[in-house]
Amino acid sequence: MSLADLRRDYRRARLDERDVGPDPVAEVSRWLDQAIEAEALEPTAMTLATATADGAPSARMVLLKGLDARGFVFYTHYDSRKGSELAANPRAALVLYWPELERQVRVTGTVERVSREETAAYFMSRPLGSRIGAWASAQSRVIPDRASLEREIAAATARFRGDEIPVPPEWGGYRVRPDAIELWQGGADRLHDRIRYRRDGEGWVIERLAP
Repeated sequence: MSLADLRRDYRRARLDERDVGPDPVAEVSRWLDQAIEAEALEPTAMTLATATADGAPSARMVLLKGLDARGFVFYTHYDSRKGSELAANPRAALVLYWPELERQVRVTGTVERVSREETAAYFMSRPLGSRIGAWASAQSRVIPDRASLEREIAAATARFRGDEIPVPPEWGGYRVRPDAIELWQGGADRLHDRIRYRRDGEGWVIERLAP
């Protein structure tokens, strides 16, 4: 079978600019709730795209861990590739995609670190193994083999045995503060509905984009 044969049409719903509210974050929150209700496989998974100072791009999947009027939050190692790129070029793009609902959300904006208090609150909510892993893994660094990682995990487990595990100094959250948010609803004959919110001062301009 060729890739050209893998076709599908989109007919679940329509999206009209007259039916959306003035607050894009509220609309994204509503869509996220509907994706969770639809039992989407990974409703909070999103592509995060970053770039180096000279514009070389990279992308990977991360999990959305916070959403409010301030923006979209995810957590990682500051010394990872994404962290290094954000330090040099603090802008990013996000995409959330829910095939079950034939929907995606696209976000672009500036990026800042969340407070250490916010990071600590989230870190303490993580499972024990994930907290140990944050100490054991030098994310994005070259390592000789899996065994070396397992030795680091064993060392971190022994180090914090019986103790409260603190947040690693090189680990924390980032917030993408949006300057544009697009809602995409799949449409028949590839005539998809695209509604974009574009920041204008303290408010938002709502625009329809051609599919």
